[in-house]
Amino acid sequence: MEAHPAAVHRWTFLTNHARVLVQIARDPGIRVRDIATRCLLTERAVQRIIADLEAEGYLSHQRVGRSNVYHVIDGKQLRHPADSGPTLAELLAVLLR
Repeated sequence: MEAHPAAVHRWTFLTNHARVLVQIARDPGIRVRDIATRCLLTERAVQRIIADLEAEGYLSHQRVGRSNVYHVIDGKQLRHPADSGPTLAELLAVLLR
């Protein structure tokens, strides 16, 4: 039984939160605009995701001039019970290979 071609592209392996976090881990000084372009999101969506990640303790930022420099909190545990065990650093190590 073949799936309809449009149905094949309805889900992805990574969430938008994971995509944004990967971009920040690759380049801590990246601009929101560049994250949005690379992740195919709006700048506002990226800002909300960054706020979510900061509120949950996965990310922090420091203002340097007119820019932000982000810091990924490597030792933070993943929040879903099914994902418990690995740290954020371990997950990013796999995703950044």
